[in-house]
Amino acid sequence: MLKRLLVSLALYTVTLTVNATDIDKTQPYQMMKQVSEIAFNRLKSEQEAVHKNPDHLKIIVEEELMPYINEKYAALKLLGPNLKGAKREDVGTFINAFRAYLVSSYAQVLTQYTNQEIEFGPEPKIDANKKITGVKVDIIDSPRPNIKLEFKLRKDKKTGEWKAFDIIAEGVSLLSSKQSEWSTQLRQEGILSVAKELEELAARPIRFESKDK
Repeated sequence: MLKRLLVSLALYTVTLTVNATDIDKTQPYQMMKQVSEIAFNRLKSEQEAVHKNPDHLKIIVEEELMPYINEKYAALKLLGPNLKGAKREDVGTFINAFRAYLVSSYAQVLTQYTNQEIEFGPEPKIDANKKITGVKVDIIDSPRPNIKLEFKLRKDKKTGEWKAFDIIAEGVSLLSSKQSEWSTQLRQEGILSVAKELEELAARPIRFESKDK
């Protein structure tokens, strides 16, 4: 159940993107609604190209997802206490590797796209001093039970724009789960060791899994 939940929430993360100049990033709720609508339309229209070349999903992720993800903030939170004493260039290498990992992992998750529908919760109230907000969404995956998610976004104090950095499903933070997964390796082997592993994972080709499995 947890695996399906994480796969589904990652799928929805990818769909919350769009390459459009009229998306207002200062309005997080409306931004996510607009992005999801256009992204779903693109996924539907490019299914033939995707099945011919699954790596085409990486292009979709690059163009539609990454402009709305704060991978630097997420990577730094993931490193946590491992930032202490770390070299600046090593941290930069890790951030770049983490970004590449996100692109590849989200692209892989998109192979499971089957025209799921989404339903947004009420728009959250955001005061001028608030830097973190959440947008709640239900993924309609009938006949399975709906999946309840909350997307966490952070406001850039200079630009006033919001970007996503984490997803919470049934109280489980995706960022925190990855932090737990890599914490021992980060502590014992260092930032560059994990960065290398992320680069290797990112370089794997996208594949469709057999439905018979």
